[in-house]
Amino acid sequence: MIQFPFHEMIETLKTYLADDVPVVTRISRSDEADPFLILVGTLLSLRTKDETTELVMGKLMERATTPGEILDIPTEELQQLLHPVGFYRNKAAVLKSVSRIILDKYGGRVPDTIDELLTIKGVGRKTANLVVTEGYQKPGICVDTHVHRISNRLGALSTRNPHKTEEALREILPQQYWIVYNTLLVAFGRRTCKPISPLCSSCPLSHLCGRVGVSRYR
Repeated sequence: MIQFPFHEMIETLKTYLADDVPVVTRISRSDEADPFLILVGTLLSLRTKDETTELVMGKLMERATTPGEILDIPTEELQQLLHPVGFYRNKAAVLKSVSRIILDKYGGRVPDTIDELLTIKGVGRKTANLVVTEGYQKPGICVDTHVHRISNRLGALSTRNPHKTEEALREILPQQYWIVYNTLLVAFGRRTCKPISPLCSSCPLSHLCGRVGVSRYR
């Protein structure tokens, strides 16, 4: 079996997307970098556009940056702060619940392992992997819709769901690329490799891509 050229792919995308990174990655690279803020940003980003997440995170961080400060915000006020993001009422409740668990069970420190993070209600595999990789710079593969779609579209693997994609990538993706893989593919998916009618004519990976499942492109 011929191994997919991940090295060429990653290096090409690093150049192509040099100034385009998701909001959670920007938080992890900023002076305000903190695993709790990365956790909060990831939870808010679910089913929400990146620019909206960034706007809301900016407002929220003016009011609270720790689990205790989140808990001190009245629920209605927190809902108002989160209002632009999708499912803001549910996300306000999740932030309250997650903050309480982190404060009571972990002394205010966000766990640094995927297994521990998955015991917290409201934290799924995508979120856990992103917190571990971006918050603690530990190996993990965060698989969201972009990573799942693009990995399969390229022909690097063939899987039916994100969980299987994560399992497959752990087997074939060199560990040196685990942390950066999600960051690059999210930005690439937003800019070029779109779900419907991807921009194949301007894609820097066109020579590597199998265009699996692509029936229409530009």
